[in-house]
Amino acid sequence: MTTGSWAPPTHTEQLLYEAGARGDRAAVLDALGRTRLHVLVARLHADVPDFARPLPSRRDTSARRTVVPVLTEGMLPPWHAEWVFRQTTLDRLASAWPNDRWWLAVNPDTPFAATLPARPADRRAWQEAAERGGGPARLRLLTHAGEHLHGPVAHALALGAHLAVLNGLVWNALGAHYEDYPTDIARLRHPWAVHHRADFRDKLRTLTATRLVGRVPETVLGIRRRLAARLGAAPTDEQWAKEVTAAFDRDDPYGEDRAEAAEFLRRITHYEERFRAEGLLPPGGRVDTLAAFDHGRAVNVVRLALGARYCDPAEAQDSVLRVLEAARRTYDSWEAFSLGYLLARLIHFDEGDPEPVYQESLTLHRVLTQDPFSPYRNIPWS
Repeated sequence: MTTGSWAPPTHTEQLLYEAGARGDRAAVLDALGRTRLHVLVARLHADVPDFARPLPSRRDTSARRTVVPVLTEGMLPPWHAEWVFRQTTLDRLASAWPNDRWWLAVNPDTPFAATLPARPADRRAWQEAAERGGGPARLRLLTHAGEHLHGPVAHALALGAHLAVLNGLVWNALGAHYEDYPTDIARLRHPWAVHHRADFRDKLRTLTATRLVGRVPETVLGIRRRLAARLGAAPTDEQWAKEVTAAFDRDDPYGEDRAEAAEFLRRITHYEERFRAEGLLPPGGRVDTLAAFDHGRAVNVVRLALGARYCDPAEAQDSVLRVLEAARRTYDSWEAFSLGYLLARLIHFDEGDPEPVYQESLTLHRVLTQDPFSPYRNIPWS
């Protein structure tokens, strides 16, 4: 669907356009109740600790009223070093609204605009719409039609699609932010311990070299690869376990890693059996490396660093392309890449009740490998 020379960047803008064309304010509210909204902030102000900037407002001279402009995800302008965005939602706007006579202007001056009155009764309707919609959705594939869809940069960004789908964020953009400016900074600080540009570059090198996915589980998988090459066939689980025990007895004289290796071997065997039962792996199929977990996270760290202004778009693009080079040396298909990512995620979060993590991971894999609009279905691996 297009509107003259405009095409809706994401599904949200399409819903807003269709609802506006019908004059259906309830549908507009329903669409807004399920999406993130973004408010422009000068970076100078955003960097001041505990600075509570009021909502921006401007005079709409043609309508003769004051409006608060906000943007949906697909309508953010290009990256700028000194202008950033903070995220909000319809119910949060309702709670913090400063003036009953002001109006909410969503995507002003575009075909995907919606202008809403903000009297107390109207704001109660906003909150009801947000409650019905449940807020911004997770576990969804969100593609920006105006961003990278094909070619090497799109391929590189698709390596990070598991986390984008998990959080309901656009997978294919190198733009104004990943989630929003303060969140991008916070996510870099924890868990990545990235506080500035030099930290970012160090962490990116470490992830691209797959040094964070775990030495012990990668060693356990490497033992099976080498054993299979020596035998000329896939080893049995008993042969693999015996080889792992012998290797760690030889190379781990103090026994510090032996118990961990045995536990990772158990987890890997367990989840590969489940993958075969689900049809994700063929009979006898296996996952040879967990490198995808670091490659996928590396792409997301780049996107976070771009949002935090620890790099610029040119450096971000070069960075994700370097991650792509490493991933293509390691894997030969999207399916193999995705299963490597999933297995790493599962064996590292196999604590307490792991079933919710398994089902969530299964959903991620199926969305990316089966949705006809997924980059894994539309971008050739090689």
